[in-house]
Order: sequence, then structure tokens, then C-alpha cells
Amino acid sequence: MLYTPLTKKALRLCFEAHKDQVDKSGTPYVFHPFHLAEQMETEETVVTALLHDVAEDTAYTVADLAAMGFPESVTEALALLTHDKAVPYLDYVAAVKTNPIARAVKIADLRHNSDLSRLDAPDEQALRRRETYQKALAILLDESEA
Repeated sequence: MLYTPLTKKALRLCFEAHKDQVDKSGTPYVFHPFHLAEQMETEETVVTALLHDVAEDTAYTVADLAAMGFPESVTEALALLTHDKAVPYLDYVAAVKTNPIARAVKIADLRHNSDLSRLDAPDEQALRRRETYQKALAILLDESEA
């Protein structure tokens, strides 16, 4: 991972925001954004990966993150990555595709969330989720890459 003052700030906030959350298998949730951040190549994508679920899954808002000094390029990507449940999922993914930072993070997010080995016992719901994630990847990538 790229370590800069900004990425370290995002690391600390990511941990603070997600420290009491667990994923579907009971693993500390914070490992998910850390995993995504490790795959990113720029400061903006690392920060966005670390914070990609903060506004969606915690009390923080994108406006809060902007007020904390995160750059506009990051907060714009985070706004796109924060799924408004009133927007159909694949329409949301199509909007994410318009921003290179959000797109890079969402591709890594979908790939990680599609990894059923993360779950103790994948059920029918997990299989359906993975199908949806594969459709989303097809939107974000050329079909040959999905």
C-alpha cells in the first residue's frame, strides 16, 4: 500500500468507522477495505478504497469526509460509490463507471465480494449476490475481463 499522510489519515478513519463491524462470516469488516486498498496504485484510489463504505455503512457522510479535508477527487468518487437504495443497483454501477477512481475501487470491491471462500457456508442468497456482482463487473469491464 502507498503510505502518505493522506492515506494514513484514511487508514485511521477507516479503522475507527468500521472497528465494531463484522462481515457476513464474522471477520472484522475493516479487513475488507484494507484488502482493496492494498490493490490500489495511487494515493486517490488507496484513500477511496479505504473509505468506500464509510458513508454507506456508518454515521459519517461524504460531506463529513470533505470537511475533514479529503480531496474533492476522492469525495466525488465516494459519492458515486455510496449506493442510494432508491437507485437500481445496475444503474448505480453504470454511474460508478463514469469516474476512474470509483471504477477502480468498485472493480476490486466486486471481485472481493464475489469470493465465496470468504464465507463459512455460502447459501443461495450469497450465490445470487455473486451473480449480481458478475453482472456489475461486466458493466465495469470488457466482457473478456469479467
